[in-house]
Amino acid sequence: MINPKRLPARQALIEAAFDVLSGNPGASLAEIALAAGVGRATLHRQFASRDELLRALAHIAIEEMDAATDTACAGVESHGDALRLCFDALIPLGNRHDFIARASFDQDDTLAAVYERMTAETAEMVDGAKREGIFAPDVPASWIIQAYDHLLYAAWQSVRSGDATPTQAAGLAWRTLTRGLESSR
Repeated sequence: MINPKRLPARQALIEAAFDVLSGNPGASLAEIALAAGVGRATLHRQFASRDELLRALAHIAIEEMDAATDTACAGVESHGDALRLCFDALIPLGNRHDFIARASFDQDDTLAAVYERMTAETAEMVDGAKREGIFAPDVPASWIIQAYDHLLYAAWQSVRSGDATPTQAAGLAWRTLTRGLESSR
């Protein structure tokens, strides 16, 4: 975890907000400022309102997640490999993914469109992986997508608590998604 108190004020607020809001989505701006090691006046100089902060976080999360998955999947030839590599890329950004999963985009058409694009891309990868035989054809794509999202969250929590490295968590998440929790015997 990044120590927000060693960053410039705006970046410290962003990192603290992701961390604080991932544990408590209803956290106050005062709690975020405290976690960032800045005063509320500094927070308000950077972000005029809670809504402005939340919109900025959504844009940042989407940009970072897109960049990470684009880099991880560059040149990949199968949908199954892309899904697996996305675990590797997104687990370190778990607080961003969690933030986006909980966010409401009702008031921002741009963010709603980007979220729909991300959801469609995931569905496309899942459908492709089904055609490749990674997933059983009778399992609905929506079920697989929900399982994927929840496993990503579980993997991030395991890393955050120190129970696994990002690589271990990604491997366990992929194994659970593709083989369940079957015994290796």
